[in-house]
This record gives sequence, structure tokens and C-alpha cells, in this order.
Amino acid sequence: MEKVKRKTKDKKQNVILSVKNLSVKYGQVLALDDISLQVKEGEIVTLIGPNGAGKSTALNSISGLINRKGGEIKNGIIDYHGQSIRDKLPHDLVEKGISLVPEGRRVFTSMTVLENLEMGFYTQFSVAGSQLLNRLDRVFNLFPVLKERRKQKAGTLSGGEQQMLAVGRALMLEPDLLLLDEPSLGLSPNYVEDVFEKIEEINKDGTTILLVEQNARMSLEYADRGYVFKIGEIFMEGYAKKLLKNDKVRKSFLGEF
Repeated sequence: MEKVKRKTKDKKQNVILSVKNLSVKYGQVLALDDISLQVKEGEIVTLIGPNGAGKSTALNSISGLINRKGGEIKNGIIDYHGQSIRDKLPHDLVEKGISLVPEGRRVFTSMTVLENLEMGFYTQFSVAGSQLLNRLDRVFNLFPVLKERRKQKAGTLSGGEQQMLAVGRALMLEPDLLLLDEPSLGLSPNYVEDVFEKIEEINKDGTTILLVEQNARMSLEYADRGYVFKIGEIFMEGYAKKLLKNDKVRKSFLGEF
């Protein structure tokens, strides 16, 4: 059953993230060619398109990981709250309020669920212990299964539970902007729906979200706006509700003919 879409948010929202004329190379391969996008405060924005189109490269560029991934930003502007973050390192961006949930979850498998969540709080250990407890309570309220399994090793969780843990760990810093890279990858259909419902709940609580996702239909059903990538470029953008009805998107990404 198709999700009932929320009302489109106010066009006058402040722009929290602005990417302009961004180009990225891996060696001699141009992975991104002069792309521009923006995310407004309070939105869920999704990047969709085929594998290798540059979606994750865009996210890695925004999150400061591109150099670690072997890429190089050739030109472009990346602004967060009106200030350049193009050359910032990942830990600098965390302190500015940007958290990334990477593709593949990347939980610490030999540590417990609770220890994983505490690791998400690592830059805040100087603040009062009550803050840690408050943030744990928020994560446990959002993901009750994590509270049930808080003493369990993360490596023993199911794929869906590990994804919830990865998201919960990112939320421990109470980010203004949450970056999600393929959150439904490898999950069963039931967990996919659960994860997207939690993404919507996180957004309703005030967190802006930029989402890279292979499940185009699901991401467009939950997003406010979307950008459609082809190889290294953005060839379409718009309100998610309209993209769901677009013939090119339906044929190319939704399997409808």
C-alpha cells in the first residue's frame, strides 16, 4: 500500500545545506560533473539513481570522506548554514552538527549495543552524564529493541537491528543534519518499512535528513524532494510526489511501464 504523503513543507524554509557546481574525480574518472543541490531545514531529501551514478560520492563529499575514499574534489562549493565545509574533516563536521550513517552500517560488532551507542557520544563526554542518559533514552524510545538488547554484542543482531543501531549511534550527537547512505540495503521488506518509518519519526522530531537510497519508490514516498542522478550528473529534481508520477522515473527506477 502506498504511503499517504505528508504536506509539502514551506518553500520559505532556510537552506541548511547548499552544494554548487561540485565536480569529483577518482583518478582520471569524473565521478561527479558540476552538480548542484540544496537541503532546506526540516526536509527529507533523497538522492536516487542507478549504481555508479555518483549518489554516494556526493554524500562522501558532503561528509568529508571523499579523500579517504580515493576521490578528489576538483571544484565546487559545499556550504552548511552559510559557511563553507568543503575542506573540513569528518570530525569537524560532527562538531558542527552533521552525522553520517554509512553504507553497510559499520557497527562495532565485538562491542555491546550500549557501548556502540556510547561511542556515538564520544565528542560529548565532557558534558554532564545526565545528557548521555537523556540521549540514550531518546534512542531507546525510538528503537525499543535496542534497549532490550543493550547488553548484547552488536555482531549478533540481525541486519535490520544493526541498521537501527547505526542510526541510533548517529543520533547520540543530536545532529541538525543526518546523512543516510543506503539504509535499506540488504534488509528484509519488513525491516525496510520499519527503517523508513523511523526516518520519518526522526525528521518529525526536528532533524533534517539527506538520504541516498536504491529503493527509489520507498524513498520518494517518504521524502519531501528528490534529485535523480544519471552517470555523474543530476538530470531531474523536484518534489517527491511529482517525481513518483513522472513517466521517466516510473519506467527507469520504479519498474513501471
